[in-house]
Amino acid sequence: MIRYFIAFTAISLILSCASENNMSSNSTSTLKESYTVLLGGTKVGSMSVSSNINKLDIEYGFKNNGRGPNSTESLSLSDSGIPINWTIDGATTFGNKVSENFSVKNGIANWSSAAGTGQADFSSKPIYIAQNASPYALYIYAKALLSDDDQSIAALPAGILKINKVKDLVLTENGSDIDAHIYSLSGIDLAPDYLALDKNLNLMAFVSSRFALIRKGYEHEDERLRTIAAELNASRFRDISARVTHKYNKPVRIQNVRIFDPITLSLSPAKSVVVTDQRISAIESNETIPGRNEVIIDGAGGTLVPGLYEMHGHMSDNDALLNVLAGVTSVRDMGNEVDVLELLIENIENNVLIGPRITKSGFIEGKSEFNSATGELASTQEEAVQLVRDYAARDGYHQIKIYSSINPDWVPAMAAEAHQLGMRVAGHIPAFTTADEMIAAGYDEITHINQVMLGWVLNREEDTRTLFRITGMQRFVDLDLSSDKVQKTLNAMVENNIAVDPTTVIHELAMTGRNGETRTGVQDYIANMPIGVQRSAKSALLNVSNPKEDAAYRKAYAKILETLKLMHDRGIFIVPGTDLGGAFELHRELELFQEFGMTPAEILRRGSYDMANYLGYGKDLGSIEPGKLADFFLVPGDPTKDLKAIKTISLVSRGGDFYFPSEVYPEFGIKPFTGIPKVNNPDSN
Repeated sequence: MIRYFIAFTAISLILSCASENNMSSNSTSTLKESYTVLLGGTKVGSMSVSSNINKLDIEYGFKNNGRGPNSTESLSLSDSGIPINWTIDGATTFGNKVSENFSVKNGIANWSSAAGTGQADFSSKPIYIAQNASPYALYIYAKALLSDDDQSIAALPAGILKINKVKDLVLTENGSDIDAHIYSLSGIDLAPDYLALDKNLNLMAFVSSRFALIRKGYEHEDERLRTIAAELNASRFRDISARVTHKYNKPVRIQNVRIFDPITLSLSPAKSVVVTDQRISAIESNETIPGRNEVIIDGAGGTLVPGLYEMHGHMSDNDALLNVLAGVTSVRDMGNEVDVLELLIENIENNVLIGPRITKSGFIEGKSEFNSATGELASTQEEAVQLVRDYAARDGYHQIKIYSSINPDWVPAMAAEAHQLGMRVAGHIPAFTTADEMIAAGYDEITHINQVMLGWVLNREEDTRTLFRITGMQRFVDLDLSSDKVQKTLNAMVENNIAVDPTTVIHELAMTGRNGETRTGVQDYIANMPIGVQRSAKSALLNVSNPKEDAAYRKAYAKILETLKLMHDRGIFIVPGTDLGGAFELHRELELFQEFGMTPAEILRRGSYDMANYLGYGKDLGSIEPGKLADFFLVPGDPTKDLKAIKTISLVSRGGDFYFPSEVYPEFGIKPFTGIPKVNNPDSN
């Protein structure tokens, strides 16, 4: 559902534009430039830039899956290319209104955005990082940085921007070659952005592995540019992986740890856990004398917890590493481009990149004016069924995921084929149908709790392929959970053993996030994050226009929690997923399971042991036992008493490869949360 909002918010910093050379010319004529927005090779939007000396006007927007950002902005630059006035109006991907302003007067900078207001001295000429700018923003930053002596400039509200040239390339148009360079721009978010400039520093493209914004006339370069961006990103992560992965090539003993037992829901006395190669080879008394050739890691009395599962991911290189550092050693990917996902898995399995064990879902969507650009598209039932077969033939796809534009009449045939081929069926409830009908059609699991509940409050003709599947949740306020229609669905879920992947944390964000307020789900860690992440945490997902609407959304969220508690009480199996990238967000998702009536120990079991067995990996994963794969993490506290303890991880083992998060987080601009355990390696003595 909303995972794409997060991806597109980062992508909303995507550039495009006119060169500063043109902007600072003596000509009074207006220069106009056009760019095309492509997602997975499909045109989804555009950007136009009009510039006259140091004055610019920008129009930007795109639509995917029935939603997308749009903005209109005007700005003025100093002679050195630094923004001195900037106004931005529009809406974010999910409709939150944008009214952002930045200005400099008498040497003082003032700004106002969704995250709040601020003021700072401007004498050192810092760069203001706009919160909801068009893609053109990154080009402005890049040009200013390239004119700076050390290509590093202080930013407002905080941080430092840096730029590096990382690759030369040649672009073509109508048979003509143009020399260009790829630059990486860092300091705003957790990962750098990549943009292509020609030799005159005109913007040619902004690219990621899935998303591209390309100068008009060069759209044919889309696939090549996205491949380059993917390779550059992979190269960055290969470098990080080589520096932070600890492969000891000898037995590793983690001493003085208490082990969480998901069967008894308790902690063991102090133990030593020995890892040999990829597996746990022994669990011994803490007094056992270590072997001479063992690496000794001091657990300092902390708790060892089995690796967690993110059950609703859409993996990227960045997400993959951050999940492992957060103790999330397994992820169920719920929809991705086949080539992107399979290459990522190959790189992880070949120890090129750091990442979790990934279980694949085959994403199938129907063609419509609102369809998602992710996954594979079908226009007929025959095509949809063939896509089921295609995913099964690729091996490793344990289920199909059905999306909102699928014709519900196709689902029985799709589900029957999937089951015949040994795959499960999960997904959204397609538009113009209900959860009851999809359960009868063959669903095994429903993704997102709103997909279940909307059938109780919407009229059949109301279209959930649009943003209405989010805004329509206001109607939950008056929902009677004891009503026949609600009980009918719950009974069907119980009788047919239907699981639900509620993605509670994303509903918390949507229903309770407000501009200027740090959202509840990130408060335990947001101060350690880069400035771009901090500002995003103070932005609402939806446009909440008045107190009545504010109250309705908050009450709707309370009704969601009440529904999930009722489901848990009825024995409906609830799996923890975020659709927000996992990692820190998964910690919050698990924390919210306490609202359903689960204890911290029960939640730890659900997030590890139960998920391993649910996906069929219980023989090797889900608990810390001799013979099982060494997937676990170490925290200083006792998460069976306070679940927040899982947010301060000092060590992670993923199949016997060891990581110390505090050693890695600075690579992402994250301030570490805890210390690094003491390690005694015989080879270093």
